[in-house]
Amino acid sequence: MTEIDIHFDVYSDTPKGKDPDANSPTLRKFHRKLWSKDLPSGKSFDLDLTVPKLLHHKSELGEFTLSSDSICHTYSTTKKMKEIVDQVATTEINHFFKTASTIGGYIIFPANRVDNKMTINGARGLNRNIKDRFDLTLLCIKNFYEGKDSPLNNVFERYKDFFSLFGHFEGYTNFFLLNDLVKDDSSINFFIPFNGFENSPLPSNIEEYLIYKENVEDFIKKRNDKITNEYK
Repeated sequence: MTEIDIHFDVYSDTPKGKDPDANSPTLRKFHRKLWSKDLPSGKSFDLDLTVPKLLHHKSELGEFTLSSDSICHTYSTTKKMKEIVDQVATTEINHFFKTASTIGGYIIFPANRVDNKMTINGARGLNRNIKDRFDLTLLCIKNFYEGKDSPLNNVFERYKDFFSLFGHFEGYTNFFLLNDLVKDDSSINFFIPFNGFENSPLPSNIEEYLIYKENVEDFIKKRNDKITNEYK
């Protein structure tokens, strides 16, 4: 049985220059253990490793192939952020990156392309209104469950069978241990203030970046604690 090590750096068993989402065998095993559990409906969502580099489920619920996705980013290699990130000590950026490289900084999404269009993983990274911000992604997921529009609504519609597994937004956030990104009134606990999708999602100055960094690290720590409590 795979034990979940919340301190494990997923890059440590990933070939140099490769993406842990597809190439860390330990990350894949962690995902299998974490998300092979009962859905809000009470039905079992068992994952297997029969599809190389992915996770797989097949039952009366349907068939799903799922991939890992990093949900917490330092933006240290983003050109538009270079001038800001360069103001932060390298040791702090390295610590941020190492924290984001633990299991608390990862989730799974459907891996199959529908009509040869972009997956959720690809869409949220390339969408100029999201830029891989997971708090904004979660707002889009909330809007989808509530029948509201968002920059990712079209891609979520392609994977509505996946989202229907969890019944509703609370079911989704509880299943994936994302509760610390949701306030008591069900609004999103943003990493930095949200002023609408029409504004840039990236931190605009060093002060905002440091707030972003602190809140992302805090979220990962709390999610790792939840993982520990659930699987100890």
